[in-house]
Amino acid sequence: MDNNKNQLHALLLMILLFLFTLHFTQYKFNWIKLKPLDGYYVMAENPKFSWNDWFSGSYQEAKDKHLTDHFGFRSFFIRINHQLRFSLFNKAKTAWVTVGKENYLYEENYIKAYYGDDFIGQDSIEQRMYKLKMLQDTLIKLDKKIIVVLAPGKGSFYPEYIPENFHKEKGTTNIEIYRQYLEKWNIFNIDFHRYFIENKEKSQYSFYPQYGIHWSIYSLCVAADSMVRYVEKVNNIDMPHIYWKKINVTQPKRDDIDISRAMNLLFSPKSFGMAYPDIKYESDEGKTKPSLVVIADSFYWGIYNRGWSRLFSNDQFWYYYKEIYTSNQCAPPTIEEMDLRDEIMKTDIFIILSTDANLPNLGWGFIESAYCIFF
Repeated sequence: MDNNKNQLHALLLMILLFLFTLHFTQYKFNWIKLKPLDGYYVMAENPKFSWNDWFSGSYQEAKDKHLTDHFGFRSFFIRINHQLRFSLFNKAKTAWVTVGKENYLYEENYIKAYYGDDFIGQDSIEQRMYKLKMLQDTLIKLDKKIIVVLAPGKGSFYPEYIPENFHKEKGTTNIEIYRQYLEKWNIFNIDFHRYFIENKEKSQYSFYPQYGIHWSIYSLCVAADSMVRYVEKVNNIDMPHIYWKKINVTQPKRDDIDISRAMNLLFSPKSFGMAYPDIKYESDEGKTKPSLVVIADSFYWGIYNRGWSRLFSNDQFWYYYKEIYTSNQCAPPTIEEMDLRDEIMKTDIFIILSTDANLPNLGWGFIESAYCIFF
């Protein structure tokens, strides 16, 4: 009996030594290449030893952080932990992700926008829309246009899958009041928020993915084409178009699984098929290509990254009115370094694009800054 017990202890010790050796060699040599974790994070650096840091305790603290961030097979064990929480308990380890019914994934701010929890009040929206109306009328006199584009939010598009613990009576929402003033004052706008929700059951292809937070790649292709045609209409011009003759339907990929990717699961969850148009661009020969500035949240990234800028003579993407991205790299790197009046005077079209979760700060200060220039 004692002999069997000793053999068992020896076996367990060998297993522990093997696991420790495996972990240590992976930490030192990274001999098995693992898929890195998604998301932004800064890994702790390996601190340099000094006696001062040793006696103050700062070296031990920094070394502990380094070992925590770099221990062998760290990403693998993190993915196992996240997978177990998601598969067994319908929970997301990622702080800003909420798992809804049938595993539909949400960010909480989109649920708040659906119920009106983020409503900023009618007076605040009226003041902003008044400034936008004044700005629009001024820009029209300068042969320029400003267009508001409302993108759909996932809470509004899939309210049926919102978790029970969020259910409550709906209040007044920002988008309802914005719509009132956009229509009342004839401000140029495209309401994709309403369009995609109204056509949700009519479309052959899904407008919103199960495991993503942004509109689907198919939706943004439809939106990009519609925005070009709207710009043509309000300016009475003929622009080159995007088009597609072929649509591939596959399991969700890229932008359509941005939340599940951020959750760092061990396995990609299965979902319904998503549509991926094979985008083509018309020749610009004989076409008019106006200059463009888009002030937008992350819903514009999918359009921007698919070459929409080639339909315009010059384009800039002012991300949250903080960072500047441009295809020709001729713009200043920050909003603070930019001459706003100069940019307005040399631009033909301004588009302000926002999903409902970002409507409390529509324009992110651009409307107010541009208004101050002219009034």
